[in-house]
Amino acid sequence: MRDIVFTRQNGWIPNVIREDGELKLMLGAGADANHEPRTFTFSIREAHLAVIREDLARHLLLWSAVLPLCDAAGTRGRLDENAAITLLDPVLLSTPADVDALFRRIRWDRSRLIAHGADIELLGRGQVCAAMRAATETPNEKRAREHHANRRRADRGAVLGPLDTAILKYTGQYLHGATVPRRMPDAVDPALLPEVLRVIATAQQACAGMWIGRDPRRGKRATDKQDWERMAATVDAAVRHGHPELVDEAVRTVGFLMCSEAADRSRSAPMEDDAETAGDRAHSGGGARKRGLSFTDDKGVEKKWLPGGPRSAGAEFWEFVGDRSAADNEVFTIEDEEMGEGIQLHFYADSLARVTTVREGAGSGSDPEYRVEYSLVDGIGGYRNLVSAFVRGGCAALDHHGPWMSDAAEFERARRRRRGAQ
Repeated sequence: MRDIVFTRQNGWIPNVIREDGELKLMLGAGADANHEPRTFTFSIREAHLAVIREDLARHLLLWSAVLPLCDAAGTRGRLDENAAITLLDPVLLSTPADVDALFRRIRWDRSRLIAHGADIELLGRGQVCAAMRAATETPNEKRAREHHANRRRADRGAVLGPLDTAILKYTGQYLHGATVPRRMPDAVDPALLPEVLRVIATAQQACAGMWIGRDPRRGKRATDKQDWERMAATVDAAVRHGHPELVDEAVRTVGFLMCSEAADRSRSAPMEDDAETAGDRAHSGGGARKRGLSFTDDKGVEKKWLPGGPRSAGAEFWEFVGDRSAADNEVFTIEDEEMGEGIQLHFYADSLARVTTVREGAGSGSDPEYRVEYSLVDGIGGYRNLVSAFVRGGCAALDHHGPWMSDAAEFERARRRRRGAQ
């Protein structure tokens, strides 16, 4: 039988319960293997309950001291109840000086105290009791996260100025640099917002006209890593030149914002080939091609493209790749059966083979003869160029996109040399 004896309005602060006639402190901390919150209990005395009822600061200090023991229990281990019980008298019944001395010897959860109003400067000086004089029952989790972020920066030796901080808050990356950036002007001190917007304008002007293409090799929503790196480097150089006072973290977050927005624009657009993306549909010949094409992957799945449809062959092919590409499906083929030629894309090897029919099979006992030539490819942009060229003019249109090697061994040596140089 379990009865709640004492609880605070914030249900996460440990409660006091009576279980089978025994007083216990009960707290939730961590999670089990199924990601459900774990609950821990350990015995206390009436004297401890009296302090917990009357002294919020001591109650929070005890919570902070016990939480590392809960963390040590992991997802399925038992709480070290003896260690928890050993903390009760020193935290709840000792003098402030003794409590301060205890906290200099044990592990404790600083973030819990900061979330509940602890004076950060006094905590840093080891005066935990004095730091908790203005403790609040209602937590401010944002305050704890900001402190944690600042401690991480201090460990790296990074010091933010007011403008650096404002830029990170504008992009939503002040607390966590892995957060997808976005524009949040309301998060910035109004006095600093004009300066933040000037930095953003510098970045936008630097990358105007640049774009980040799609990379169907990694799925329908993946974008071109090389395009991303090119845009990031352009923004980085412009912002550092125009605003040399900014720290690296602030400069990077501006580049991250520009690249993320460009990538989002690309993801929301239809899958098109590179010529269409550049607005040169007429030159690509997408609507003028007279013969159909066949697309296949390494799993034997085939898709036909016929002329006269609403989309170009290149767009349809890359849509096919985006749908089918996977770690175990990295070879795709485009074939013009009427002309007896095609190309095979080897995504795992950054290479492409063009195949042309030299001699048709004369009868049932005679196989056709093919010429196979290989070329190295530079990223998804290189693949897009080769696919577009083939769609426009077949294998002959690829002559200027070489060099092409007919010797497979020679090609393999070239591939190893490039891999070693990277």
